[in-house]
Amino acid sequence: MKLELLMPAGSVEKMKYAFAYGADAVYVWAPMFSLRARTNSFTMDDLEYAVKYAHNLWKKIYFTANIYAHNAKIKPFMAQFKKMMSYKPDAFIMSDPWLINIVRKEFPEAVIHLSVQANNTNWAQAQFWKEIWVERIILSREISIKEIKEIHENVPDIELEAFVHGAICMAYSGRCLISNYLSNRDSNQGTCSHSCRWQYKVFKSERSEEELEVVTWRPEEYEELKWNYYLEEKERPWDIMEMDEDEYGSYLMNSRDLMAIDYLKDLKDAWVISFKIEWRNKTVNYLASVGLAYRKALDALEKWEDYDSEELSEELFGIANRGYIPWFLAGNPNDNAQFYERNNSFWTKAFLGILRDYDEENKLVRVEVKNRFEVWNEVEIVTPDGIIKEKVEKIYKTRLNHSLEKKKTDFEKKYVFDKEIAEDVDVAHGGSYEVWVNCERNPGEFGLIRKNS
Repeated sequence: MKLELLMPAGSVEKMKYAFAYGADAVYVWAPMFSLRARTNSFTMDDLEYAVKYAHNLWKKIYFTANIYAHNAKIKPFMAQFKKMMSYKPDAFIMSDPWLINIVRKEFPEAVIHLSVQANNTNWAQAQFWKEIWVERIILSREISIKEIKEIHENVPDIELEAFVHGAICMAYSGRCLISNYLSNRDSNQGTCSHSCRWQYKVFKSERSEEELEVVTWRPEEYEELKWNYYLEEKERPWDIMEMDEDEYGSYLMNSRDLMAIDYLKDLKDAWVISFKIEWRNKTVNYLASVGLAYRKALDALEKWEDYDSEELSEELFGIANRGYIPWFLAGNPNDNAQFYERNNSFWTKAFLGILRDYDEENKLVRVEVKNRFEVWNEVEIVTPDGIIKEKVEKIYKTRLNHSLEKKKTDFEKKYVFDKEIAEDVDVAHGGSYEVWVNCERNPGEFGLIRKNS
């Protein structure tokens, strides 16, 4: 059984990195009609190019069009769908039942994968979707491996896809209204502001039991709070919000991230064929690390070999995370689901930059700097073929500003090191300015540079 590593592509460049680091398929977001509308950089022209690029590599590409549409969006959705069909993607990821129904009638040749947003949690639902010609179900994040196996046993002729890595929404499969309430950005229309992860302060107001009973309207079996509590988000001082709480706790949460590197064999045995990486506007550094880890693990599984999950986990802890757990795959995580220490991420590897060109004569690599590094830093050159250890001995600053240059030149343009205009410096700073750094071997295309944090 071929195991598919399915990775996200937030831009054309990131799609290329996903394929370079081991993706068998990528999913990209349809303009206007996906739940990543706010952070999606793809245009319709980009979608057409992306399909050609993927198919030239003999890889697959799926278009995500998974909004729950309001009336006003049905007509433009179908008009755009017709154009997207002409590009010939390998499948469409959808969630709205009625949009799926319309597509099935007007485009019977379309391959439909059911979005995780549709919350498929049991075999009866899977049977329903199979009967209306959905070919693959992206399983709800809230089910266990045991339940996944039961779904396959009852509906064996539908493909199953499961998330194995990435951020987890505190709401049931992302159906959240906090963002809408606090910032008027609807997560179910693709514009979530992730306000569940904001930093808050709690205030209390003492009231009598009688006053609390009037305010809360709680059932008798519930033990009332001794005070009323209020929240203040740090970027919105004096915007005080009452904080409600019941026996299960408060409702604004900072959930830990999903990592299933230890559970891939169990998922394979449950007949999951596509292993999906989640995306929240991450960098190419994220794509490289998850690609290196999960590609190695899946390759081993396909050969019926073991892999070192501890070693691969070290690669995954290198990128930004809020602490990893397997979430519901191994059962209800209960208190372990939340990351209480702080609301920001941590990592063990600092992402320093993207490698753009290599000067063979001078043994220098051109770096688009993302974070500060210095001469004599021990660094790692990350490539699709592995990791190269280096010590920074020379840094040459140039006058090239990559972010500006991309707007006026061909992105694929190659640059040559020019000693006459290069400034020998001890520190490389971010801000889009580029440097040349010593590198004994040509790292090839899609190289990155990082160091221990």
